[in-house]
Amino acid sequence: MSTITSRNSLVNEETNRYEFAAGATIALSALLFALGMTALFEFVTLTDPVAGVPIVSVLGGLLVLIGIVVLGLGVSSRLELTESTPDRSAGLVASFVFGGIWFGIGGIVAAGMIGLDGAGWILPAFLFGGGAFAATAFTREDIGSTLPAGVSAILAGGVFLTGVLGPGWSWSPGSFPSDNAVTFFPSVVVPGSVLLCSLLVGWASAKAYAGFGARGRHLGAHVLIYLNALGIIAVLFGLVGFVVSKGAPTAFTGFTIGLGVGPEVTVLGLSFSLPVSWPFLMNGASVFVKIDGILPAVVGTVWLVIGAVLFAVPLAVGAAVFLAEYAEQGRFTSVVEVATNGLWSTPSIVFGLFGASFLIPRFGGSKSLIAGMLTLGFMLLPLVLITSREAMLAVPDEYRDASAALGVSKWQTIRSVVLPAALPGIVTGVILGVGRIAGETAPILVTMAGGTLPAGSETIDVIGGFEFISTPPFVTNEALLEASSALPYQLYALITAGLGGPQFQDAPFSALDFAWANAFILLTVVLSFYAIGITTRYYFRRKLNR
Repeated sequence: MSTITSRNSLVNEETNRYEFAAGATIALSALLFALGMTALFEFVTLTDPVAGVPIVSVLGGLLVLIGIVVLGLGVSSRLELTESTPDRSAGLVASFVFGGIWFGIGGIVAAGMIGLDGAGWILPAFLFGGGAFAATAFTREDIGSTLPAGVSAILAGGVFLTGVLGPGWSWSPGSFPSDNAVTFFPSVVVPGSVLLCSLLVGWASAKAYAGFGARGRHLGAHVLIYLNALGIIAVLFGLVGFVVSKGAPTAFTGFTIGLGVGPEVTVLGLSFSLPVSWPFLMNGASVFVKIDGILPAVVGTVWLVIGAVLFAVPLAVGAAVFLAEYAEQGRFTSVVEVATNGLWSTPSIVFGLFGASFLIPRFGGSKSLIAGMLTLGFMLLPLVLITSREAMLAVPDEYRDASAALGVSKWQTIRSVVLPAALPGIVTGVILGVGRIAGETAPILVTMAGGTLPAGSETIDVIGGFEFISTPPFVTNEALLEASSALPYQLYALITAGLGGPQFQDAPFSALDFAWANAFILLTVVLSFYAIGITTRYYFRRKLNR
């Protein structure tokens, strides 16, 4: 009896250590994943020191460590030193994944290290891939999950530690013609390898932590999902951070805050100087200013989005009300659904050509702001219609029945019950649509683009352009019939004109710096629209929940 008790105590102690090791490996895998994303976006370089050790060596050491630990987890489970319930195999999905990964490793080793050009790499690649497939599919789950993942991490870490793949490494496969040569650099290969190995080891360690079997697969899937979610968030913030780091220094050139430092403006007959001076944002491109700016393009972009939203949203919501509340669900609604989905999938240049051939001839025969607004409005229309209809159909029928029981008319029910309940979904569709149209270039290029860098600070005056007349249509606006600039088109024009040019007049930045600053301002404008939409959605959602 005492012998059995001692053995159980020993197993429990080993299990606690086993779970601790597995949990620590999961945490290290998440850390490596984050470091890999940081290195991929070059927020740090591979030569940056950490306690005097280059980051590439730190990454290699951590990979070797987690690889050894995950191998130990698999062996401990196989020798039944801990409590686990592994299946007979890790499964075909895992087998094909590891087989594909090691097929690529075998090909790289054969072509890059052994020097087998042409089709000579195929046989080693199949040997590596087949071995990994067999090791995963035909062994018990604990070995089949941990062995390929651990060996992958150890191999990658060893290559980094030994300097075989270091900061000065590059590789151009000999199978590519010289005109189409592809070169692999460590700035991409190292972070990519770290990301892949951390995913594999994190998945295998999570399965080990849960004792393999059904619980292990469940926890392993959760780890993969969380790491991928972390990757998506990192890509988003990395993209934004990259644009900000490139464009913000130029965009904020000459930025000052103080009484009377800004340009003079007149409101309601009163003239005063703004307390902010931001030349890049407040100036136009002119020989009369020290620092060229993009104010006309910013104003043009804002008016484009406002006009498109004012045109598309009422039409889309009205059509959604009809389709969801009045029309019978049948062949007609199915055809409309297919048509709207097709319109949303239509390339933007097709909308641009439509605007150029249909709208421009009806608005003076030349490029204009109104043509650009309507073109983007037609692009926005299908998405808002789809999301609005789905949001209304998602409103429970109990809401409608309760309203009808009170003797409320159908339209009053729609206005007071259905639309408020569906409003968060409608706003979501508008947010997504605005995010697309605000950065479109092709439709603007053929419908309203009036110049790359409009002179001076000549912003288009839409509000002041309205005039009432005595003949139809009784109101005119010359500003809407003028060509204008916009941030996406301006950025496109700068890129096509070439970014290796000289300084912009006397400004301390080049054409490339100007383009990055343009991209930064465009991103800021788009994110501002997003922020307005998200705030609106949050407001209506809170109001609905009350």
